[in-house]
Amino acid sequence: MSVVAARPAAESGLAGTVMRGLAWRSGSQIFAQLVTWGATFLVLRLLGPADYGLFAMTQSVLALLGMLAGASFASALVRQETLDPAQVRQVFGLLILLNAGLAAIQFALAPLVAAYFRQPLVADLLRVQVLLYVANPFLALGGALLARKMDFRAQAIANFCAAFAGAGTALGGALSGFGVWTLVAAPIAMFWVRAIGLTIVARLAIRPSFDVRGAGATIGFGLAMIVSQLFWFVQTQADVFIGGRAFGAHDLGLYTTALFLAQILTAKFVPPMNEVAFAAYARLQHNRAGLAAAFARSTGLIMLVALPFYAGMAITARPLVLTMLGDHWAGAVPMVRWLACAMPFVTLQILFAPATNAIGRPRFAVYGAIAGAIIMPAAFLIAVGGGPEAMALAWIAAFPLVATVTAAISLRALALRWRMLFAALRPPLLASGLMVALLLPLNLILPPLAPPLQLAMLVAAGGICYLLGVHLFARAALRDLLALVRNRAAG
Repeated sequence: MSVVAARPAAESGLAGTVMRGLAWRSGSQIFAQLVTWGATFLVLRLLGPADYGLFAMTQSVLALLGMLAGASFASALVRQETLDPAQVRQVFGLLILLNAGLAAIQFALAPLVAAYFRQPLVADLLRVQVLLYVANPFLALGGALLARKMDFRAQAIANFCAAFAGAGTALGGALSGFGVWTLVAAPIAMFWVRAIGLTIVARLAIRPSFDVRGAGATIGFGLAMIVSQLFWFVQTQADVFIGGRAFGAHDLGLYTTALFLAQILTAKFVPPMNEVAFAAYARLQHNRAGLAAAFARSTGLIMLVALPFYAGMAITARPLVLTMLGDHWAGAVPMVRWLACAMPFVTLQILFAPATNAIGRPRFAVYGAIAGAIIMPAAFLIAVGGGPEAMALAWIAAFPLVATVTAAISLRALALRWRMLFAALRPPLLASGLMVALLLPLNLILPPLAPPLQLAMLVAAGGICYLLGVHLFARAALRDLLALVRNRAAG
């Protein structure tokens, strides 16, 4: 992602810093995800849909309370032009107070949540997951201080250690027959190891301060981001909240696992890029024209990867699921296909918030999230009677509208014209369109094959078709991507 590709010469130093930061942050994320996915797909073969359905019921609570855990207050430190040690101590104290309160709330709410989903075990799972809040203050503050310095190399070390801890815990639990408790223990191990790692590399040898006098600006910025995240929670968790009561553990497990596969790129790789982008945009906040050009260029490069990825996933959904998860997950195939078609719009929507937050306008992210919090639950309520597959189709029907509303609101804040955004998106759209036009007929005429062989053939053919599309329609974007790689190597 060339966050500052369209820059004057005076910003070349920042560009190099961004490239190195992106290389470390995205590189560590890729490595960590390879380790985590290796364990995850093995665990998926050992556990069943009902285990994942029970776990998904707890995640709706964790996602809500996790948004209140104070990461947004720590993010306020990233965009400060100067940083007072007293501010750091105040934020640390605020994080500790918030997470202690959230842990108590989750413990108290556990029986009520279990009663809502009609699953008594959910209460026990939630009580144990309270341990996650112990790590949150160290994760948020350590990550923010390192991001402020654009030191993503140190974060990478903590990510590596956490990935191995989580993967090892997951495999050990699944092989030992711990069932759904495996899914609870692995994130706890990952959070704690990463928190310890960030505490060490960020040198958090500070005492928290519980006196918040003078912290009005930090708290105001953080609260605005929390409001945005709360609406984002409604937008993204309404399906589990609505479907979890209607479907039961097995069907919910199929749906949430399909959603996990479909969101691999959007949920696992785009957020780390947004961390680097937020830090970079914050340094460009007084150069609005440069920031707008940088945003358009970076969006085009991300979609150059996201569009073919999701188009390919939609076409290869059946062999992908059967190969990666096994025959007992075959019911997730149609849901993976429909959800993959919606994910490019999700990817586009989440790219706006780092830019609008960096210029001190978090309310624009709030407006976009409000739109999603209205549109998506309404779509899920309409679709729930049709079962899990209808819920997946609701994403296709509703999320393009959410993305359009978010873009309309955010582009105005960034002083960026629609024409400029469309110009950045046109090359990946054309290249991906050619890939789909060539790959769909091939998929239809292929004889019956073993799923792994069919998947390998379609992936290879899709790659060739997309490279042809890039050569015809996106050579300039490809040159930008190659320049990014060369800059990273030079750094």
